[in-house]
Amino acid sequence: MPKKRSGGGLTTTQQAAKFLGVAALSGVVLAGIALPAAGALGLTAKGTVDGFDEIPANLKTPPLSQRTKILDNKGGLIATVYSRDRTVVPLTSISPYMQNAIVAIEDARFYEHGAVDLKGILRAMNSNVQAGGTAQGASTLTQQYVKNVFVEEAGDDPAKVAEATQQTLGRKVQELKYAIQVEEELGKRKILENYLNITFFGQQAYGVEAASQRYFSKSAKDLKLEEAALLAGIVQSPSRYDPINDTEEATKRRNTVLQRMADVGKISQQQADKAKDTPIKLKVKRPQNGCITAVSGAGFFCDYVRQIVTSDPAFGKTSKDRAKLWATGGLTIKTTLDPRSQAASNQAATSRVNKDDKVAAALVQVQPGTGQILAMAQSRPYGLDASKHQTVLNLSVDHKMGGSYAGFQVGSTFKPITAAAALEKGISPAQSFDTPSSITLPADAFRTCEGGPADDKPWDVENETESEKGMFDMTSALGKSINTYFAKLEQKAGLCETLAMAKKVGYDRGDNKKLLQIPTTTLGSQESTPLAMASVYATFANRGTYCTPIALLSVTKPDGKKMDVPKTSCNRAMSEHTADTINQMLKGVVEDGTGTQAGLSDRDNAGKTGTTDERKNVWFVGYTPNLSTAVWVGSDGAKQEQMTDIVIGGQYYDKVCGGCLPGPIWRTAMTGSLTSSETPAFNHVDVPRAKQKEEQDKNKDRDKDRDKNKPGDDNKPGDDHDPFPGISISPNLIGGNNGHGRGQNDGGTNGP
Repeated sequence: MPKKRSGGGLTTTQQAAKFLGVAALSGVVLAGIALPAAGALGLTAKGTVDGFDEIPANLKTPPLSQRTKILDNKGGLIATVYSRDRTVVPLTSISPYMQNAIVAIEDARFYEHGAVDLKGILRAMNSNVQAGGTAQGASTLTQQYVKNVFVEEAGDDPAKVAEATQQTLGRKVQELKYAIQVEEELGKRKILENYLNITFFGQQAYGVEAASQRYFSKSAKDLKLEEAALLAGIVQSPSRYDPINDTEEATKRRNTVLQRMADVGKISQQQADKAKDTPIKLKVKRPQNGCITAVSGAGFFCDYVRQIVTSDPAFGKTSKDRAKLWATGGLTIKTTLDPRSQAASNQAATSRVNKDDKVAAALVQVQPGTGQILAMAQSRPYGLDASKHQTVLNLSVDHKMGGSYAGFQVGSTFKPITAAAALEKGISPAQSFDTPSSITLPADAFRTCEGGPADDKPWDVENETESEKGMFDMTSALGKSINTYFAKLEQKAGLCETLAMAKKVGYDRGDNKKLLQIPTTTLGSQESTPLAMASVYATFANRGTYCTPIALLSVTKPDGKKMDVPKTSCNRAMSEHTADTINQMLKGVVEDGTGTQAGLSDRDNAGKTGTTDERKNVWFVGYTPNLSTAVWVGSDGAKQEQMTDIVIGGQYYDKVCGGCLPGPIWRTAMTGSLTSSETPAFNHVDVPRAKQKEEQDKNKDRDKDRDKNKPGDDNKPGDDHDPFPGISISPNLIGGNNGHGRGQNDGGTNGP
């Protein structure tokens, strides 16, 4: 390809001499094709003809970077991503005008000469000497194709690109050598097809199909004569002949191509003249590249898919292999994303939290029993323009997969995990503790899995208000989110057992580190993610079986072959009875506990609120038997906002709580995602209550009293008998609607 000579270059005589040397050497190489070995040519200089009998596989099937399509679970397009916008098409899908135009202007004798055109070399040399510069090039289409393959393989690596385009004698001979072998093995039509698919046409378009779509919004097979000539002319200098930026220059170049087509007999002069008189008519289709173009706010899910492909060993043994697969593209990735759920979740996430608010919202939906991620949404749009409040930080996932550095404290949404650990240990839901509003537990109250003390100092635990005190059982403590109760319950169940249960149900830290053995775990002090929490609660919905979250259903390569994709792994985390019991207790949270503003009235549903210290994070995680959704609201920047006396989504809150902001977001997302026909019920179990246990014991005592009050018994009928001396039953034991409304507390410093 001709390039302008910069000042201080070779003189005309020097250029002629060099060109003559290359021409002569080319003739020798061409003549040597019939010889058995390169040694017979006498060309043994290092880096010139080594391995003459070998041809790199990429010259036969070049590793062309193409578009990757990311689809939802119904086959709809979520986004198209590519490092180079290219769609490979066969020669039969390229207009004959385009084929003839590129041959005419780039290598008119393409079908007549071999890999090297000696006549062309001599003609170009003569023209260049007469012009006093480099006016003509002599590379054949085959030689250009060989060079383009190595440039394509170099990707965006400047050093490799420079190596692929260096104008050394050794490099020239190597290209000539490969060109000869490519001609022998591929043939003219395949070379032309590959050339038209690999060549750069400007405006981020690689290959003729992408170029045709970019400039004319049509397929390459439908190109008219004047359109084909325009594209063929661009190849020599995509920036100079760009028809979008310089119509006049592009028109001149197009007309040069048309005249050349007439001169070599591909079209008549009349056709050429008519086409020349036709003004350039563009119908530009701007590039739609990357996750920023994803529909229904699915940019973060799209980026999560990219993270999977570039990190999971299923897509390559090394990170380099996986990065190359993603960059090369051409994949068709069918995902688990449900378009109905995503649209509903996106609407919910943006309905109550504005993109320019001090805080952000994130929402994830997971299908129980399959682990399929059905939706992933945020209040801030996906993108790099901070002035538009865009972000690429995926607040729903862990740090390794593009999330925040550590994740977010989950508050009281962890408490059902402690309850499950207690139930699995045989502790009854009727277990009650007389809990004051604040307690201090000694340093040795909790033991690590190794048997040592978990802390070296006492732990002070407080409830949200001083009024939250008295006798609570597991059901009422979950409903009212009593911190002091769950500190005692964790002590009774065991810290190690609680952490083991957390691991079984998929509770992972957002910083990808191991769970710490600290007592405050039961109050949600260890940071996690919305995706992890949605998966945890999906375990309860799935009657105790945890399934790892997945985002991919299938991946198809450009050749139509399927790749293995990561599949969910399902393991029992707790007994069905334990899960059924948790479900019944968490139903109370949305019916008459801290989550009443979130509850659904037309189907079985359960959930839990969560609020962390100083209200820096608020949560609602809830589920039906067939859908689990986690909603988080909090700070996504370096400064952690305390959500008191704050305006969010245009609404003033004196105190943001899990039930009053994430709860309604959850309800909106669930309502939009589920249909009226999807109303499965939880498996009902009777959950023992502390009050019921007391009544049963009193009945037993009455029977004993009757026996004792037979003749001769010292006890008299009517004597009072207290089966639990020193323990009083709170009138609020069963729960009931606290009347917690917008801005009121929902139960604990690390509370609901």
